[in-house]
Amino acid sequence: MYKFLGSDQKEYGPITGEKMREWIAQRRANGQTQVLPEGATQWQPLATLPEFSAALATVAPALPIPGAFSGGPAPVAPKTSGMAVTSLVVGILGACTFGIGSIIGLILGLVSLNKIKKSNGQLGGKGLAIAGVCVSVAVIPITAILAVLLLPALAGLLLPALANAKGKAQTINCVNNLKQIALAARIYANDHNDTFPPTSTWCDALQTELGNSSKVLHCNADTTGQRSTYGYNLQLSGKKDGDVNPRTVMFFEIDGGWNVSGGPELLPQKPRHRQIVNIAFADGSVQQVRVSDLSQLRWNP
Repeated sequence: MYKFLGSDQKEYGPITGEKMREWIAQRRANGQTQVLPEGATQWQPLATLPEFSAALATVAPALPIPGAFSGGPAPVAPKTSGMAVTSLVVGILGACTFGIGSIIGLILGLVSLNKIKKSNGQLGGKGLAIAGVCVSVAVIPITAILAVLLLPALAGLLLPALANAKGKAQTINCVNNLKQIALAARIYANDHNDTFPPTSTWCDALQTELGNSSKVLHCNADTTGQRSTYGYNLQLSGKKDGDVNPRTVMFFEIDGGWNVSGGPELLPQKPRHRQIVNIAFADGSVQQVRVSDLSQLRWNP
């Protein structure tokens, strides 16, 4: 029976002489393998034991075989850390995520380095983790610089779009206001012998039909703080619904004032809705009219 030392300098065995000869034939053991015969006190090369001379002689000399006989399990390659791989990939993609990916890649890289160090060789990928940390550190400031350079351009693209969206919302609000005012005037006429409200007090006269809310009489796009931003066609004063052409202007946008009535001279000098002025007609409909088309409106009932 024989004990032997593996390449890891650990002691294995005992094994039989026959088993040792098999390993010699398989080149898992050679003349330099240290063995301790049963009963002996000193380790010695396998070649010094005459009982194995014949077995060693039949094996042709060969270059050392990687992972040659160690007397134990063949060494297992360390597993590559998935976190290290992820840190590198996320770090590279950091530029596409405004630096967020690089911050995550930096954290993952540092954590994976710590885990690899504590794994006693069971985890590999140290180089990948270091690369992930380096790439992340490099991308973070580059992304910050790009953000500073691109933000003004993005703002230049977004702000007009936001302003346009706000303008459209204000235009829609103004149209809805005029629809409610025109409906209130028709309800008033229905309750007053088909006669439209008096032009001198029309805002006050319609308060009941408008639910006592003055907000309807004010366009959100107005910045002057006027109580009302709509005017009433003076030529409708005392007119009956049936005597007025449905396409006659009834209410329209003005610069501002309470109980204001008149004609096209009151139309705003500077339209609130770009080149659009909102007009309510005698039939209760509301239309967005271009400034260039205002001259075609009907004011005479």
